[in-house]
Amino acid sequence: MSVDSLPDKADQPSEETTGRASRHLSLALLLITTAQLMVVLDASIVNIAMPHIQEDLGFSNANLTWIITSYTIAFGGLLLLGGRMGDVIGRRKVFMFGVTVFGVASLFAGLAQSEWELITFRALQGLGAAAAAPNALALITTNFPAGRWRNRAFAVYAAMSGAGAAIGLILGGALTEASWRWTMLINVPIGIAVALAAPKLLNESEPQPGRWDLPGAITATLGLVSIVYGFNHKAQVADQATGQPYSWTDFWTLGPIAVGVALLVAFVVLEKITPHALLPLRIITDRTRAVSFVAMLIVPAAMFAMFLYSSLFIQEILGYGPLKAGFAFLPFSAGIMVSAQVASQLAARVDPRWIAGSGGVLAAFGLWGYTNLDINSTYLTGLLPWIIIQSLGMGLLFVPLMLTAVSRVDPRDAGVGSAVLNTMQQVGGSLGIAVLGTIFANGIADKMAELLRGAAAAGTPPTEEQTAFFGLVAQTAGTVDAFNVAMWLLIAGTLITVIGLNIKHEELATDGQPAGGDETGADEEESAPATV
Repeated sequence: MSVDSLPDKADQPSEETTGRASRHLSLALLLITTAQLMVVLDASIVNIAMPHIQEDLGFSNANLTWIITSYTIAFGGLLLLGGRMGDVIGRRKVFMFGVTVFGVASLFAGLAQSEWELITFRALQGLGAAAAAPNALALITTNFPAGRWRNRAFAVYAAMSGAGAAIGLILGGALTEASWRWTMLINVPIGIAVALAAPKLLNESEPQPGRWDLPGAITATLGLVSIVYGFNHKAQVADQATGQPYSWTDFWTLGPIAVGVALLVAFVVLEKITPHALLPLRIITDRTRAVSFVAMLIVPAAMFAMFLYSSLFIQEILGYGPLKAGFAFLPFSAGIMVSAQVASQLAARVDPRWIAGSGGVLAAFGLWGYTNLDINSTYLTGLLPWIIIQSLGMGLLFVPLMLTAVSRVDPRDAGVGSAVLNTMQQVGGSLGIAVLGTIFANGIADKMAELLRGAAAAGTPPTEEQTAFFGLVAQTAGTVDAFNVAMWLLIAGTLITVIGLNIKHEELATDGQPAGGDETGADEEESAPATV
């Protein structure tokens, strides 16, 4: 079965054949995006459940963050290896392996009775995600022809990637009402169903000949794990009394980052000389893909900021409960789904730099709106308009970046190309949490010190109620500081995209190959693949 080409106009498929092809591709897309949603929301679904997990399993404050970081470190560090495994063994096989491991790990995480058990199985979830995520993205290029079908697939995929965090907050709040364990156990039936359906709905890629690049796999994985660990350590609070995070010169921050950078340099050197590279350098030396990867390193940092600091503001300043706070992000999910579909339609007619640039401007405007928050802000006037604006911008931004990040990739490299994109997102998110987390904590500490000095100068020590109020004012100030920096990060990512991307929309419709006759994305609106 082949989906590599569109039918000639002289040999249009029958309506029955076209209908079967459409249904098959729709089911294939549902399967891929379900797996992607499962992987993405698992990074946020436990956020609301963490206090309940701490109480049930006796986590210390210092170890609590490992519930999240054990997952993100394994996920981010093993992505390149997972993508390359798909290229060499077969993407559908590795995808099925990944979702199966993810489901089994979720079962044992949901049954965990101690700290070490939960942390271990969360890391195993990350391993499964690292195998599933890059191959899910690569399977779009394997199963969907360039043009209308692939644009639509990437739009839905991008919407699920962007909305996953918001859906995770809603689902996490709802499931935690019953038990925190259901935030893990819900993945089990989903993972089993996806693994069983994959052979029926997804075409297997042709395995690529070659040996394992073991030195490259070791240096890349350890390098990324070290960097992600260092950034996550930086984001943690060092002093509970002042709320100040660890400094950049702390040994467990600077040391792992330095070691990680050195290992990645060694990795690049190894990839230049090995005939069977884990990451063929042609993947990242193409200008279009390189610009897309850099942008996808920066943009998630800004989006993570919105979810993290808006969530804290909604719960701790506005006083929303977990479930109500989760539903507060429902407009973001709706907005990004709508704008992602709009972006997929525009992709056949407008160059990606202008779609992404417009989205970046909208999203940056949304982040600017958050910088006007104060202690008296409400959800309806202080947050909701900017959540909607940012969601619309993010959908327009993500779709063209995903399309260009995998454009003109040799089919044999689709898995590792997709893995690089996922890696950029994970590392970018960790970088954003570290940098913005420091700014957030410093902003709180500085504002609190200012308010206490003012009270001391007035000669009247603040009451307990006044001190609590000062804390809310200080947290609001730290939130505004973090959003201000996030806005400039997004502006930088937008400028890089608009200036750097030079691929035309006609090239995206044909995988960069010259189009024959009038067979462009616009024509594809009228036809479906002849066979699937």
